[in-house]
Amino acid sequence: MAIVKSKLLNQLKKSYPNFLKKDLDQVVSIVLNEIKQALKRGDRVELRGFGMFSTNIQKARISRNPKTGEKVNTPEKKTIHFKMAKEMFNKLNND
Repeated sequence: MAIVKSKLLNQLKKSYPNFLKKDLDQVVSIVLNEIKQALKRGDRVELRGFGMFSTNIQKARISRNPKTGEKVNTPEKKTIHFKMAKEMFNKLNND
C-alpha cells in the first residue's frame, strides 16, 4: 500500500487536531519541496531514524526496445537511492 499526500495529511490532522489542515498541508509541501531541491542539487538528504536519500548517476548506454529489437540510445540520467536507517529496519523487523 502506498501512502499519498492526502492520506498523510489526514493522519497528521488526526494526530494534531489543534493545527489547521491548510497549515499542515503547507508544512508537508515545504518539507517535500526542500527534499526535491536538495536532490536536484546533488546533495544527500538524511532523516534521522527514517533513512537517507541520495542521487546516483546512471551512465548513458545503448539499450534495446524489447518489442522491436531496435537499438536505442539512452542518455545519462539521475536516479534516487534510498537507504533505510537502522532504527527503521529494527522497527520493521522486530514488531
